[in-house]
Amino acid sequence: MDVSNLLIPAVLFFALGFLAQGVKSDLKFPPELAKALSIYLLLGIGLKGGIELSHAHLGEAIEAVGAALFLGFALPILAYAILLAGRLDKLNASAIAAHYGSVSAGTFLTAIAYLNAQEITYETYPVIMLAIMESPAIIVGLLLARFSRGISAQSEDDARENHMGELLRDAFTNGSVILLFGGMLIGYVVKPSSLDTITPFFSTLFMGALSLFLLEMGMEAGKRIGEFKRVGWFLVAFGVLMPLIGGTVGLLVGHYWLGFGEGGTMLVAVLGASASYIAVPPAMRLAIPEANPSYYLTLSLGVTFPFNVIVGIPLYHYFAARLAGV
Repeated sequence: MDVSNLLIPAVLFFALGFLAQGVKSDLKFPPELAKALSIYLLLGIGLKGGIELSHAHLGEAIEAVGAALFLGFALPILAYAILLAGRLDKLNASAIAAHYGSVSAGTFLTAIAYLNAQEITYETYPVIMLAIMESPAIIVGLLLARFSRGISAQSEDDARENHMGELLRDAFTNGSVILLFGGMLIGYVVKPSSLDTITPFFSTLFMGALSLFLLEMGMEAGKRIGEFKRVGWFLVAFGVLMPLIGGTVGLLVGHYWLGFGEGGTMLVAVLGASASYIAVPPAMRLAIPEANPSYYLTLSLGVTFPFNVIVGIPLYHYFAARLAGV
């Protein structure tokens, strides 16, 4: 594993944001700009995936969907079991587990920047998997919370069912899911000749926008450092252990199940290793108000995200390359 591979703009901008918080700089990032960058990046990656999907084999795409559903349902259950083994209460375990079955678009985009910097090609099916894996983990988190509460009263049960139906609808109509699927649909149906009008915006500017996005993410991660004592060292250790477990599962799925090459297998590993910090937190805040938000936010954004960006991505690439025989 070559440490010099980390010296790419995306990772260095993240480190700059993290450092700015560490030295208590007065640097501020406009919230509106952060949201606009997220919209742009999600649309851009969806659009690229749709363009490539229009040339892809339908059977392989369906297989990737099945793999995404498997990861989206299996990983939060595995995370839940580990958290219970560490004696965490069931409701907090349910909320945290949902984050680790979902995905981090920021981590995925950083992984793409890493591959592009080394001129490594990759399959585009992981883009489909990225869009699909947002929702199953939320569903599993809701079901785990329901099981944990052990609801018995019928009236309360009915109320929970109505509440759950609303949350399930939100899981599938979440903004990030709409942007990814919408971008893919546009990229899939649009005429190639008409793409020339938007290619400069969604291609040439993409890496610059990603660098700004990761600057802001570095600042957000830096803000969470002071909360490590509050969440406890078991949870901090979980925030490092779980991405390694999820990344290993992703490597096996990408190589042995989907038959991807070096780049594609690494991206599936990143999907398995990442934790959501955008789509899942508001859903869990609404569905499991008893859970402590500082636990799942600190873990996903303050522990797992920087671990994956700095250590995880080159590590997953190393093993993906070994599996591919490179």
